[in-house]
Amino acid sequence: MDLGDNFSVVFYGINDLRVEQRPIPKPNDDEVLVKVGAVGICGTDLHLLSTGCVASYAIKKPMTIGHEAAGMIIKVGKNVTHLKPGDCVTIEPQRGCQKCSCCAVGRYNICANPKFSGLFRLDGSMTGYFVHTANFCHKLPANISQEEGALIEPFSTAIHACKRGKVCFGSVVLIMGAGPIGLLTAAAAKVYGATKVVVTDVLKWRLDKAKEMGADITLQVQADESDDIIVQKIISVLGCRPNISIDCVGIQSTIAVALKATISGGTVGLVGLSGEDVMDIPITSILLREVDIYGVFAYANDFPTAIEMVSTGKVDLKPLITHHYKIGDVLKAFDSLKTKEGNAIKVLIHPN
Repeated sequence: MDLGDNFSVVFYGINDLRVEQRPIPKPNDDEVLVKVGAVGICGTDLHLLSTGCVASYAIKKPMTIGHEAAGMIIKVGKNVTHLKPGDCVTIEPQRGCQKCSCCAVGRYNICANPKFSGLFRLDGSMTGYFVHTANFCHKLPANISQEEGALIEPFSTAIHACKRGKVCFGSVVLIMGAGPIGLLTAAAAKVYGATKVVVTDVLKWRLDKAKEMGADITLQVQADESDDIIVQKIISVLGCRPNISIDCVGIQSTIAVALKATISGGTVGLVGLSGEDVMDIPITSILLREVDIYGVFAYANDFPTAIEMVSTGKVDLKPLITHHYKIGDVLKAFDSLKTKEGNAIKVLIHPN
């Protein structure tokens, strides 16, 4: 069967992104070949393009990018029995080693030897045809489109953040940042039963979207406002301090606000990954008030939950999709996200 072109978006270096033809891969016995329908551009992709790094991991060779993807299965390996050609799937881009202590207890997202398509050691899914381990391809119900399927990956991060923070009925949740992860975390927190969710951002149009995604309260802040002023505004609009705060920005000022605003004995989750490795944070306040801090990296066993929430109508991902581009226009797509042209939130590439 002639499958045609396999145009792929390949990272060669800082600000060097190329679209090139690559061979169509063949699935091994435990893999499937997916015809990719939609791929989201993530903030991590923008960071990679501008710095050449993902966190502290430097990309040293040409690599196909992309890790938020969905598509239709074209071929399956001989050991694959739970999927078949024609099935639409969302792709979980991680592959744990299945040998380390973290993988042994199901926390493969913090594997000692991680592999992550489009970020660590594996080519990504911003390509026409993509091969991946079958067990990390999740079948989509008929009522979830491939475009929505591409957002299951970031939504799983939001779910993981809420699960790690033990968001539940009665929780009062502060979310710093109304980018895609912040917006999805607000939606997930409401499903988990949070009584009040407040989202902060510097951009009003993002906060409008936060209300659409389920936030109870939004708060526009100014970049030059002090931490203490923002903390007082948060307490004022909530009528109390949050017991769970989740930072989805990753810079010192937003983390400091989250730590200072949270109630004594509360919890702060760190999700945003900006590239800053060393920060000044209010240690004394954290110690004296016994504020717990937890980190969030990606997800583990959260894709099925994300799919269920979307398929049952508890969360609508469609409002986040603002832009669509063909693969040949990928540079325009990156620019639209970088400049926030047309209030860009989630920009999708359509390889086929």
